[in-house]
Amino acid sequence: MGMIQEFKEFAVKGNAMDLAVGVIIGGAFGKIVDSIVGDLIMPIVSRVVGKLDFSNLFVVLGDNPNNLSTLADLKKAGIAVFAYGSFLTILVNFIILAFIIFMMVKQMNRLRKTEEPAPEPEAPPTPEDIVLLREIRDSLKK
Repeated sequence: MGMIQEFKEFAVKGNAMDLAVGVIIGGAFGKIVDSIVGDLIMPIVSRVVGKLDFSNLFVVLGDNPNNLSTLADLKKAGIAVFAYGSFLTILVNFIILAFIIFMMVKQMNRLRKTEEPAPEPEAPPTPEDIVLLREIRDSLKK
């Protein structure tokens, strides 16, 4: 029964719940970044480069006796290919995601700096009767 209780305490703790929320939001955020890259940035980049489909950029490393032309067909046939197009898309995703996270952390740090902790309140002056009692105590010690 002890392990079930420990697990319950772990699962209900704030840290575990925060982590779960972070993972869920991170998954949704990843989809947003994928859309930004795939639907907004890559079409502009491909327009400049002249290629529309980055996922189909590759170099054939093995023999291609049937002159297959698509990446899917080459992989299906087991022919070695250097598929750098998918990597470029994922790299752009990573750079955008890293930049957005960097900006979020920078903003959080800036907000933390502006919220300086309040100075500790000064101790209230010691009542006069306590001061007198301390003086009597100190004189008796001598």
